[in-house]
Amino acid sequence: QERPFEAPWHRSERALYQLYFDPDMEHKNVAQKWLTQAQASAQAWHFCWALLSPDKRFSSSVPAPCTPRSPVTGATSLQTSTRFSSGPKMVLTRLCVALASLALNVIPQAWSQPVADMVRAFQPHKPDPEDGSGAKASQDPHAHCLTLLELLTVLPEEFQSSRLAQARRGQLREALAGEWAVVCPLLRQLMQSQDSSSQVKEKVLQCLSSWVALDVPLGEIQELLQDCFTALSDPELFDAAVETIVNAISQPDCQRYINALLSLMPLVLGLYDQLKTAAQDGDMETSHGICRIAVALGETHSRVLLEQVDHWQEYLALVNMILFCTGIPGHYPVNETTSSLTLTFWYTLQDDILSFEEEKQSVYLQVYRPVYFQLVDVLLHKSHYPSQEEYASWSSDDKEQFRIYRVDISDTLMYVYEMLGAELLSNLYERLGRLLMDPQQSAVWQDTEALLFGFQSIAETIDVNYSDVIPGLIGLIPRINISNILLADTVMYTIGSLAEWLADHPVMLGGILPMVLQGLAKPELSVSSVSTLKRICRECRYDLGPYAQEILTVSQVRHGGIHSNTSSGSQCMWLMQGLGFLLSALPSEEILGRLHSLITPHIQQLDTLAQQELNATNKQSIIHIVGMLASLFTTLDINRQADCLEGAASSRLPAPQSTQNPVVVVLQQVFTLIQTILSKWLHDSEVVEAVCGVFDKSVRTLLHDFGPMVPQLGEMLGEIYSAFPQASALDLARQMVHIFAGEEHHISHIRSLTEVLTSTTLTIFQQGPRDHPDIAESFMDLHAQILKRKPDLYLSEQLDVKALFYCGKLVTESERPPQFVKPMFCFVFHSGTEFVFCMFFLLSQAVGGESPSSLTEHFSEVLLNLSRHCPALLSQWLKETLQTPGFPCAQVTAEQKHTFSQQLLREQTNKRRVKEIVKEFALLCRGLQGSGYSDY
Repeated sequence: QERPFEAPWHRSERALYQLYFDPDMEHKNVAQKWLTQAQASAQAWHFCWALLSPDKRFSSSVPAPCTPRSPVTGATSLQTSTRFSSGPKMVLTRLCVALASLALNVIPQAWSQPVADMVRAFQPHKPDPEDGSGAKASQDPHAHCLTLLELLTVLPEEFQSSRLAQARRGQLREALAGEWAVVCPLLRQLMQSQDSSSQVKEKVLQCLSSWVALDVPLGEIQELLQDCFTALSDPELFDAAVETIVNAISQPDCQRYINALLSLMPLVLGLYDQLKTAAQDGDMETSHGICRIAVALGETHSRVLLEQVDHWQEYLALVNMILFCTGIPGHYPVNETTSSLTLTFWYTLQDDILSFEEEKQSVYLQVYRPVYFQLVDVLLHKSHYPSQEEYASWSSDDKEQFRIYRVDISDTLMYVYEMLGAELLSNLYERLGRLLMDPQQSAVWQDTEALLFGFQSIAETIDVNYSDVIPGLIGLIPRINISNILLADTVMYTIGSLAEWLADHPVMLGGILPMVLQGLAKPELSVSSVSTLKRICRECRYDLGPYAQEILTVSQVRHGGIHSNTSSGSQCMWLMQGLGFLLSALPSEEILGRLHSLITPHIQQLDTLAQQELNATNKQSIIHIVGMLASLFTTLDINRQADCLEGAASSRLPAPQSTQNPVVVVLQQVFTLIQTILSKWLHDSEVVEAVCGVFDKSVRTLLHDFGPMVPQLGEMLGEIYSAFPQASALDLARQMVHIFAGEEHHISHIRSLTEVLTSTTLTIFQQGPRDHPDIAESFMDLHAQILKRKPDLYLSEQLDVKALFYCGKLVTESERPPQFVKPMFCFVFHSGTEFVFCMFFLLSQAVGGESPSSLTEHFSEVLLNLSRHCPALLSQWLKETLQTPGFPCAQVTAEQKHTFSQQLLREQTNKRRVKEIVKEFALLCRGLQGSGYSDY
């Protein structure tokens, strides 16, 4: 509570005491709220200076500088800042920020030369004996100098972080640029003075770094940058000097000052010896810093420097310096962290070289192709794994960083291939051949692994089908001893990257497939071998008949393989997808038998689990097995058809067959078992989703061949959804509608299923769709599909169209716009007035209200179609609906509703105009016309 006649500074000091020392949180909160309000009040100018008085406690001084942020006088702030130049540091920093904020608010109108005034204010002076402000305590020239530098550093930083209008920002930038003439000589003087301490010089470097962000011309800081390079020899200043140099030469505007850039080249090259020494001594910080400087110059200005043909040797020397950084000794990230900084540079340089016209490009390629061949050698060496003992000692974080680093190297190698072309592959092949064929070669496994890694990096993204070295590579791979797991992994991935080539050269499969199956038998190679087998089965499926039994046998008996629930779930799914591709290409009379052999153990296990109690372990086992079956059925397509495309379903009709699809046969055989599982786990959404996933994947793959399953699946879906509604059942029903709604012999089953699902869902929505957002969304998707594929399903007497309108209203209010609103004019004739009533109710909420504004676009299209196809009915419906008093809202007058109706009925072709009319009416409904919403 405030006390009568209490001075503002006493009240503020008491509030501060409560904030810092009162144990009662309620008192702290009250004090915090009062202080926040007080900072913006006129009384602040009475108490802020009193709080900054030297006799006040530190706790009172700290918040005070937060108050004078705009109308405070410059002279008072400068005087206060000098008094606090010796600290406390927090108070001084906040004062500097406040003074910088003040300057930016009044430059140049009320304070034309703030920097010059700051410099004058901090010149050493004799204390006035009559001055009771405590100036004597602040006559430390060193502290004064640091305070001035802090002010000069903060000023550009505040400018960069301030939210300013474009015109004001340009005005301020120009004014600050004019102040550089005062700042520059001061910084040079302090950098070159023998009396300047390391602390002062470090602050000078930070100040320069702050000012260069204002696009100070490179020519005007050239001499200061030379001082920065000199500072690199001082360990105390090294980090700050690196940061300043990098910031200065990374400014894109520097490219206008070519002579200044060229003058920096010898300075950067002069660091090469220091770089080599640091690398040799394992000084990671020094090598890292020098690398940053070299990369900043070479990468930011590569094209400009390439064009200076009279200085090509200097730039080539810089490129070689960066190449040294790329190959710096040590394993990333354990022994070095520098090499990764350079990878982007090689992209940039290559892009710039290849962007020149052909004549110039050939000249640059002659110079730089040898460099890029050296780069390949360096990158392959840097990709080397350490010894197995050392690698085992690395932390998981180091291993992950090294993996990402190798991915970056792989991307770089792939990119370099664009410059070096087929010669690169030939180079890699020749080196690999020498390693594997020459008995005199004493190669370690890392050398072989690195070369294969290079091949794989290129083959993953580049079409190598026409390379003349790939046959030789395929012939060399079986000669590799895969006893080392890391090498074996790369062998597997390399084979996988060549799967498309193998599809065109199936004669080579016999030599390479045994290695993959050998890897498949090793649990530690599970990920790479399964991934590779899947790729081979997908690409080479029609040539794998002679190997099918062997592949199936190894897959089934592999330790930790698909029969083990303890193995990685994703690997099991990949393997099943691969086997699905394999089975798809076998002769039709063989498929069912091999399919039974493959899945019978899983079905037996599933049957056992279905009889056991409900617990988490059994649940996960059921989901795992069902998921494997779904993965298998995703790719098992005897019609050699890829996954269903949304628009292709109607063009593919069931093929005449003497026997049913093997997938359908299996599903019918296990249907009773599936029903048993669902009856026990009906209330578990994960199990239901997994089971629905089996049928969903099957119908997407088989399309019309899935037809025999429609009657019993439709009946089961209706039953489980009625008992316990779940979104996965609606999603499966949507796929069935998509494929079978157009087939006469299936339409009765689709209609019955749709009616059951709709009736059950509408019952749920009577309680509010907000409690079931997943069901609401899936339900809307289902009806959008119905409208697209078979809108006359809504003619059924069992479907309550009015209830659907109401349902759409509820969902629109709570979630996203219902997808079925847009094409609803297809059946709106049967309930026109109710439809229009519902639509305008939603429209009145669509802008700035509860419903999303995107609804106006959907409604505009509906109204345009109604106006185009049935203008008389629309006129009648508008009249019946809008004549209701107060509808759709009280803000809209009868005259405005009449104008809206007339405007709408006049437009039958102009979609943009109808959208404008509807949007304006929506704004009227919300009382927002002229509020600015129409600008968006």
